[in-house]
Amino acid sequence: MNREPEPVTLSGSAGATLAIELRHLRYFVALADAGNFTRAAERMFIAQPTLSQQIRRLEEIVGAPLLQRRRDGVRLTEAGAVLLDASRAVLSLVNQEVNRTRQAAGLGRQRLRVVVPPGLPDSLAVEAASRLRSTAAAADVEITWIETPLDAEFSLIQQHRADAGLGWLTAGPEALPAALDVMGLAEFEPDVWIPSAHVAARRGTIGLAELAQLDVIYGPRRAEPGIYDAWTQVLRGVDARFEFSDPPLRHSLQMNLAFAATADLPTAVLSGPSFIAGSRPRLIRLPRSAITQQMVRVILEHRPLAATAALVWSGDLPRTLQQILFDTAESIISPDPACPARPVEPELQAMSLSVTQRGWPWAQRLSRSLSRSAPATSCGSGRSGRMTRRA
Repeated sequence: MNREPEPVTLSGSAGATLAIELRHLRYFVALADAGNFTRAAERMFIAQPTLSQQIRRLEEIVGAPLLQRRRDGVRLTEAGAVLLDASRAVLSLVNQEVNRTRQAAGLGRQRLRVVVPPGLPDSLAVEAASRLRSTAAAADVEITWIETPLDAEFSLIQQHRADAGLGWLTAGPEALPAALDVMGLAEFEPDVWIPSAHVAARRGTIGLAELAQLDVIYGPRRAEPGIYDAWTQVLRGVDARFEFSDPPLRHSLQMNLAFAATADLPTAVLSGPSFIAGSRPRLIRLPRSAITQQMVRVILEHRPLAATAALVWSGDLPRTLQQILFDTAESIISPDPACPARPVEPELQAMSLSVTQRGWPWAQRLSRSLSRSAPATSCGSGRSGRMTRRA
């Protein structure tokens, strides 16, 4: 028979016993990260009135306002900021101790839950997953793979529903919450296909304003919400009315090109970030036998839709798990030439030229200190040095 977990209890002002449950803390953290009730409720898969009710209940238990409710969202009060830090610590500690309990009971090894969105370029996903698996195996850590889209805020990781993930930075590493650590891996660009009759096809390049004038097939939003929203904003910068058109068949580029080639209006097809920035030839035609011979691939001028692929993880993870993630990202960015592991994919050799990383001085100090103090280990096993949080 299942029993409800016992809540944390506090004494109310009148002597009554009040209970804070873990769900209160999870809802509060989600709301603080989302900035408004609507987005927070969507991320937690609950109704907005339910979320509002639970937050009011939490404020009653604490005995102080935690949020300032404003027209543009919510802001934390001083008390709310204190509780937010405490909530993150409590949720992380509970997760860690549950894992330790399972290990003590012989139910499994230490576990790392990693999100890999389905739309990542194969070269990136295969390389990162292979290196992470090798590094984790050497540390006797089990990896649980989660295949699902990640939003721009990496909400799954912030809410402790995952420990780490591969994803896209759409607003710069410094825009991420302080609870997350990030290492940028490389900049990727989308493929852009336009009608061969378009004036830009002869140049092999197309400007952003020219692209915004076309009907652009890309999406749907649920497949890659962070990139979708960021690119929509970029294109609305040159045309405030711009909207993407959903692809008729999401998993078939050839079918999407065929629809674009036979559309009534000039239509382009945009892929997700798919190749290392600057590594494509300018003009590529499909085989003439295909109906899509009327579409050509061109380069988008000035790379306005370039996106940084990154490995992101919770800064509350145990140091051993953070070390695994750091070493994995570092091995992709700067592979050890002395390591006998298989070579890096050719497309990923450009990664070290386009690293963007929040707290980079911290990472450099950590890398140097670990390389000085740690004994040599097998490739990808991760150094056993001491992990420190960035300032």
